[in-house]
Amino acid sequence: MTAGLRAISQPGDHTLVELTWREKRIEYRIRFGCIVDEQRLDRHRRIVSFAPGSVFAFVRWAANEYGTIISRIDIVRSVRSGEPNQTLPFVRPGGDILLRISGWPKVERVLDAIDAIEALGIDPADVAPEHWRHLSHRISVNEPFRVYSTAQHRAWLRRREVLR
Repeated sequence: MTAGLRAISQPGDHTLVELTWREKRIEYRIRFGCIVDEQRLDRHRRIVSFAPGSVFAFVRWAANEYGTIISRIDIVRSVRSGEPNQTLPFVRPGGDILLRISGWPKVERVLDAIDAIEALGIDPADVAPEHWRHLSHRISVNEPFRVYSTAQHRAWLRRREVLR
């Protein structure tokens, strides 16, 4: 992994994400999620951390002189130490990947879905994990998906309380 992530000691069970911003070249950013700590490495890079169990969206975009070379969004649930996880570039130790989409047209559909959820007054980090998986599967095969609703969100919040 990058030297920046190796140089930072991981606080407890937190998930670390390295973000980079070089205008019109590389943009690795968080679209949503509750950042609990941040460390600036230099003018272009910083490391943010997320508490275990939190959900965040990690957007990666890069271009060269010929155009876009990567456009990707991952929605990830951070994991506790010892919990099974999948690896993801620039994310340590990894996480439970709820959605993984690449290619600008598909990434744009995910971003539009996130905007629609926010328009309902719902924090996307609180959305039912099953919705992100559903969205991932449907968008990856260019099929229509169910729109997240306030009724679905209320049901998820009640179910989450019972599961605790």
